[in-house]
Amino acid sequence: MRLFDLSAPVANNRGEPIPVQVEVLDHVAGAVVLGGTRGLAAADFPDGYAISNETVTLSTHCGTHIDAPLHYGPIGPDGRAAPAIDALDLHLFFGPGLRLRFSPDPGLGAVTRSEMADAIARAGCAPSAGTIVLNDVGAAALWGSDAYFTHFRGLSEAAVELLLDAGVQVIGTDAFGFDPPFHTMLDTWCASRSEAALWPAHVLGRRRPYCQIERLYGLRELPVDHGFTVACFPIRLAGCGAAWTRAVAIIGNQDNA
Repeated sequence: MRLFDLSAPVANNRGEPIPVQVEVLDHVAGAVVLGGTRGLAAADFPDGYAISNETVTLSTHCGTHIDAPLHYGPIGPDGRAAPAIDALDLHLFFGPGLRLRFSPDPGLGAVTRSEMADAIARAGCAPSAGTIVLNDVGAAALWGSDAYFTHFRGLSEAAVELLLDAGVQVIGTDAFGFDPPFHTMLDTWCASRSEAALWPAHVLGRRRPYCQIERLYGLRELPVDHGFTVACFPIRLAGCGAAWTRAVAIIGNQDNA
């Protein structure tokens, strides 16, 4: 069995638009927290030091993460509250994977429905209910640069609907966002004043609920487009619209780990 990490590293680095704050309690200072009420110092612990801890402050959309329907809007198509990330069935996040590859040229705009159909044909495997589709638009190659946030291809509403029509419920991208870059959508809105220009693939999730995996990493390391399993369980953040995931592709017999 081979494991492929599909997650971006989380740290206070150039891959994050919102700074990640990490407060470190080192092995010496940890002694005060653990044994301070009894007057213990680090020297009183085995080997002369205690244990460490970190306090991390970050957005739920930091690093490789999964968006739940609640992120798209407060109300679902059934008129009830849209589900938060912790309310979703875990079975959604473990299943057969399908990698689809697209030109990374941002000048082409969002991936179209016909491009999606062509990519599926090239992969030689049609998605179905339970398939986790991972879209490689070449954006991960820009990770760590300013262009990572501005020069990528989103997925059009029509392209996403093609996958939803096939029964897919979890769709990923290696881009910073699922829709086109923010400035592209805002410029389009300024020119047209059309609400359809604003986060269309996200808004689609209000009437056809599904989950997005954003900011995948390492898709190009996969040696195959299908025939692997994806595990991408979201952290159980109660009542939140998104959560981080350690997405992994598994190739080979899982009984022979």
